[in-house]
Amino acid sequence: MGECRDRELVRGDSPGRVRQVRPNVSSHARSRALGCGTLKAVERVTEGARKSDWDIASAGHDPADARGPADGPEADDDAEYEAEPGGERRSAEPLRASWQPAGTAPPERPRRTGVKKFTAAFGWRVYLVPILLVVTALVVFDTTRDPGTTDTAAGGARGGGDGGAPQSDPVATEVPAEQVKLDIPTAELPEGGDYDKTGKGTWHVVPLDENSGERAGKSGRLYTYTVEVEDGLDPGSFAGDDSFAATVEATLSDSRSWPGTGDVSLQRVDDTHPAPDFRVSLTSPDTTKQLCGDVIPFESSCYIGSPHERVVINLSRWVRGAKAFSGNMALYQQYVINHEVGHALNNGHVGCAEDGALAPVMMQQTFGVANDYVAQLNDMPGGDRGAVPADGKVCQPNAWPVPQPKGD
Repeated sequence: MGECRDRELVRGDSPGRVRQVRPNVSSHARSRALGCGTLKAVERVTEGARKSDWDIASAGHDPADARGPADGPEADDDAEYEAEPGGERRSAEPLRASWQPAGTAPPERPRRTGVKKFTAAFGWRVYLVPILLVVTALVVFDTTRDPGTTDTAAGGARGGGDGGAPQSDPVATEVPAEQVKLDIPTAELPEGGDYDKTGKGTWHVVPLDENSGERAGKSGRLYTYTVEVEDGLDPGSFAGDDSFAATVEATLSDSRSWPGTGDVSLQRVDDTHPAPDFRVSLTSPDTTKQLCGDVIPFESSCYIGSPHERVVINLSRWVRGAKAFSGNMALYQQYVINHEVGHALNNGHVGCAEDGALAPVMMQQTFGVANDYVAQLNDMPGGDRGAVPADGKVCQPNAWPVPQPKGD
């Protein structure tokens, strides 16, 4: 036991650690010199600070790795052999000893869980893996989603004809007409094309062609009419004389027009006719005001009776229409022809008869289709006072005196 007390404590270490003094003797001689059966192991501590096996394990390394090649050829002498407490050390056993007395169980080292082992083995890479998984999922979602859901969720699928969707953005897109609120002021002239404001105050008759001059209607009194254009107007603003004349004749020959009532027949004639019943005349705004007056401060058309019998179609309205028609120029042109010819057939102004129904063709739809608003305009001095009641009714635009002719 005296030999056991001669072991050297390492300065600065705890009493539980000893420093193995390795004289240059054989392994067998060392075992004889320190052959105490009460010693369990001798831990070899090198000069300087050395981490415990626990510290090395917490860094993710096996304690045996810390004693790798640096221990040289004698590394085999340090194999993990343990002597039974109180027993004799065999000559093949290394010199490893501790201060642990015989019969005392060695302290159990805390075992590392799977998560701790994984974290210790891979370090910062453990935290990088879930981030990469999230980024990958986002990229896959973005590349596999329907490409049309972003650009066309509000307006539906963009067609490229029967061949499917276009492969690139369009260079121009349509601009749909805005829905007009029909119960607010709508008498102002809409924005639109250019037109001549002034003409010469005289008109020329548009001649018939081989497809013109047919009688429309088989019953009632026959009314004849000419189609005329004021001199001095630029034909480019209204597509020319022939276009205007064709629109007038096609409208008055339609079964929804006045011949559809069965009360009258209409027939277009030229300047060879001695005395037509009325003259449908495209007229500049300035000349229109001279003939029709300007009591209501908005562009309008009118009918001038005897001795002129002239249906005055205001060029500004022919080119731009009316707000109540929401940009439907063809419907407005049909309306203004039927409305003014209705005056030539002795029809006066009326208001909207049924809320939400089609407006009567003799309603002043150039100004609007709301009774309250049209009545307000008519109440001006010189207006058609009392023709339209202010009863809150609002109709829909309509161009025809017979919207549903018999047999249709």
